[in-house]
Amino acid sequence: MLDIRPGMCYTSKINPAKEMAEVSIAQNKQGVKVLVTGGVLQLFLGIIYVWSVFVAPVSAQLDWAVDKVKLTTSFMLSFFVIGILLGGRLLPKLGAQKIVLIGGLMLAAGMCAAAFVPPSAAWLIYIAYGVVGGFGVGAAYNAVISCAQKWFPQNRGFATGISVCAFGFSTVVFAPLVEWMIKSFTVKYTFLLLSGAFLLVVLAMFSFIKLPDESGAGSASAALLEQRQYTLKEALATKEFYFITLSLMLGTAAFFILNPSLKDLAGERGLADSMRTGLVMLTGVANALGRLGVPLLSDKIGRGRGALLTLAVTAGCAAALIFVKSYAFMGVVALIAFCYGGYSGIYPVLTADHFGIKNVGSNYGAVMVGFAFSALVFPLGLRLIDDITVKFVVLAGLAAVGAALVAVMAAGKKKQ
Repeated sequence: MLDIRPGMCYTSKINPAKEMAEVSIAQNKQGVKVLVTGGVLQLFLGIIYVWSVFVAPVSAQLDWAVDKVKLTTSFMLSFFVIGILLGGRLLPKLGAQKIVLIGGLMLAAGMCAAAFVPPSAAWLIYIAYGVVGGFGVGAAYNAVISCAQKWFPQNRGFATGISVCAFGFSTVVFAPLVEWMIKSFTVKYTFLLLSGAFLLVVLAMFSFIKLPDESGAGSASAALLEQRQYTLKEALATKEFYFITLSLMLGTAAFFILNPSLKDLAGERGLADSMRTGLVMLTGVANALGRLGVPLLSDKIGRGRGALLTLAVTAGCAAALIFVKSYAFMGVVALIAFCYGGYSGIYPVLTADHFGIKNVGSNYGAVMVGFAFSALVFPLGLRLIDDITVKFVVLAGLAAVGAALVAVMAAGKKKQ
């Protein structure tokens, strides 16, 4: 803007970093390339979440109990979070391209190895699909999100939403495809075909995932680098880190408890078999839309308000599950799935808002420990509660506490 004061010449006072940050999405050509190729990669990375389709066929092929095959999900989720954490730590040293390449190759290798697991050593499926595949997906997933945020500093909710939305839509796209492939080609060749397809995709697209140059004043994220950039150690020393992590842990519990028993519960609430299958697909779509909708909304109303609203809706819906039936039950479940997807979209940006964008990969990786805890511990703990009404009251209470933590954090930020 112009400095116009009596007795002074007109001088231009343009902040190059701010000017670069306010470049429109359409003008940010390299950022758009990152967003598009990153979205395609995320769509394929999300294949790891299609394990529910593999459970029965893998159980039959390996002559192994269904419950033991289902346990693969726990290994996958655990190492997904470990991949996010360690991949985030290595991101500044290795760069996004190498992390995406390594992660993608690990997923392809894990899928390939899963095809050759023998019945005599069925537990190797945990290593191939759960450990190797899960870790690779987590590392690449985090690198794509971190890269997208840095290319769109003024539209981080939008950029993150596009990335995680593509990841969420993977189950909608690939679940029916994988089911058809297993029937047509057997489990072994389905693993091999998916491995080969992802290998081709990652080799074709990893080179487009570049971090912007942050050294100059005109770089895409330079304006955001003017605020304090917390290292992981510094972030861990703040109370805000624990408020964010705990609220994520408490908010996601409702979906993790509801999802495994969704079809059975839908039957108890008066939905026919055909509607139950439709409900499962509806939750997949709602989950994917939440990943885009919630962070996009947070670009308009603020990250704290977006997270608070999402947690409050989760709490209200969990309480409503006590009594809703039929189509109302479907609507409430869809809202919980939408909010669950929303957490994946808004929490990377919320983390960057509080601790800076420079080390968002490692800081968000640490926040995701709360996600892993929720996925692994709450389903085991709430099995001790037989009364479904009490269970939903507990879930509503957990989300309400998460909302309270975000509200306290937002109030503290206003005072500073």
